[in-house]
Amino acid sequence: MSNLAQLNLQRWIDAREGKLERTLSASQKAVRHKCFVSYHQEDEVEVRKFLEEFEVAFIPRVLGASDEDDFIDSDDTDYVMDQIRERYLTDSTVTISLIGKCTWARKYVDWEVYSTLRNDKFNRLSGLMAVTLPSIENSTKTLPDRVSDNVNGTGGYARWWKYPSSVGGLQSMIEEAFQARTSRVDLIDNSRARRMRNSSCLIV
Repeated sequence: MSNLAQLNLQRWIDAREGKLERTLSASQKAVRHKCFVSYHQEDEVEVRKFLEEFEVAFIPRVLGASDEDDFIDSDDTDYVMDQIRERYLTDSTVTISLIGKCTWARKYVDWEVYSTLRNDKFNRLSGLMAVTLPSIENSTKTLPDRVSDNVNGTGGYARWWKYPSSVGGLQSMIEEAFQARTSRVDLIDNSRARRMRNSSCLIV
C-alpha cells in the first residue's frame, strides 16, 4: 500500500477528529478507544465510509506498514514486528481488521495482526476483531489466516462481526475486544510464520 495514500487518509481523519473533539461530551469521549484499522488498499472507499459513519465510536489510526518503510527488507522478524508496533500500533488498544474480498491476500495485514498479538516486555498486546465490509456481505468471505487462527468460531481470542448497524453496536464490539486482552489472553494463537509475500487475488 502506498504510504502516501495512508498518510492522506490519516490527515483526513485527524482533521475530522479536531472538529469532533469539540462537540463530544465527556461521557462520549470516555468510551472511545484508540483503534488501529488494518485493511486492503482496494477497499479504501469503503474504509473511509466506515470511518465517517462510526467516527463517534472510536479514535482511528490507519497508518500502517508499507513498501516504503526502511525496515521492511530486514531478515530479522522480531525487529520488523517491533518496528510496526512502535511506529504504527503503539498508542492503540484494539486492532480492527476490515474484511474485503482480498484482505486475506495482503502480507502487511498479516504483519499488523502479528504485531497486534505480541505480548512481551517490548510489545503491548492489543485486542483484535474483524468486521466484514458491505461489498462482500452476500459473497464468499475469507479471513486473513492469522485472524482466522484467533477467531476459531466463537472460541478464540478474536471475534468476526457483521458490519455494525449502529454506533453503540460497534462500541460494544470494540469493548469486547479491549476486555479480551485480559479475559481471553490464553486463547491467542500467534504461532503461524509471517506471510512473506502478497497472494494473487482477482478484484472484479
